[in-house]
Amino acid sequence: MKQEKWQSLLGLANRAGKLVTGEELVIKEIQKNRVKLVLLAQDAGKNTKKTIIDKSAFYHVPVKLVSDRYTLGKSIGKEARVVVAVTDTGFSEKLQSELDQIQWG
Repeated sequence: MKQEKWQSLLGLANRAGKLVTGEELVIKEIQKNRVKLVLLAQDAGKNTKKTIIDKSAFYHVPVKLVSDRYTLGKSIGKEARVVVAVTDTGFSEKLQSELDQIQWG
């Protein structure tokens, strides 16, 4: 299966040390105004989705939904990840433009 461009970009951001994963760490980084973009799996739990979306909205951080936790995790070389935060402006802008072109089912 061909990897989407956004997945390659996310992997690159991970290797550059510009990502934070895990709900608690992501929330802490959002509160410290270090997060430029949040990627949230569509299959995340209802409470997790609400917490992340509400916190991101309060701190004016854009949130993009991606297909599922396995796709998100695989993109950064991990098993499964529900939420990933990008802390770099350049990666954030490029990822947003790539994800805006995708229609999720």
